[in-house]
Amino acid sequence: RSSDLKRSTAYRPLFDASTGFMRAKLANGTWKKPFDPQYSSHDFDVAEYTEGNAWQHSWFVPHAIEELIQLHGGNEKFVEKLDALFTVSSEIKGDFVSADISGLIGQYAHGNEPSHHIAYLYNYADADHKTQEQVRNIMKTQYNDTPYGLCGNEDCGQMSAWYVFSAMGLYPVNPASSRYDFGSPLFDEVEINLDNNKTFTIIANNNSDSNLYIRSVKLNGTPYDKNYIMHEDIMNGGTLEFEMHHSK
Repeated sequence: RSSDLKRSTAYRPLFDASTGFMRAKLANGTWKKPFDPQYSSHDFDVAEYTEGNAWQHSWFVPHAIEELIQLHGGNEKFVEKLDALFTVSSEIKGDFVSADISGLIGQYAHGNEPSHHIAYLYNYADADHKTQEQVRNIMKTQYNDTPYGLCGNEDCGQMSAWYVFSAMGLYPVNPASSRYDFGSPLFDEVEINLDNNKTFTIIANNNSDSNLYIRSVKLNGTPYDKNYIMHEDIMNGGTLEFEMHHSK
């Protein structure tokens, strides 16, 4: 519907090119001030972002990632901003900080679902190796096999779902697109038993803690040059084969 299509572009007027963040606006169309991308409030009457801050919510345009990249000024500047997300101070400012902001790597908050697609955004800006690095780092640092093994609220299983997908080596950044982006597979081999009685197998050759980079890919024995796979390809059954390496 045209109304839905229009609504899907509602992020555009909220992007402030001077700061590189999505920002709140007042009824008269001016930016709400003061602005601090590390500020959070869990008071929904005054909060500018729900259970997060500008650093965490400014990336949530999964249906129009290419345009989000252009809003930032292209691939290079987009990657720089992503790098900053993972390296900036983890301090969250405010008197009533949302408890949902957890699992911090820089200002990246893995403990809350709106962050879960962000590490895979490097794939859209010709920096696949950085997706592979960050996904492995998140799996290693934000999960363990103790009663405290999840860094945030499980919320219908999303924390675990992220891990299962990422450990297989792929993730649905925008589920409506039927595209699964490649990350860095944790397992040497995974078999997915499909509802149509077919099997899709994911193999990671030469895989290890240090060999976290995807050097090459084959789909059913044929060289494959994309950094994603479509749902239809998975449902057809077959074998996706990653050749892993220690350098990008």
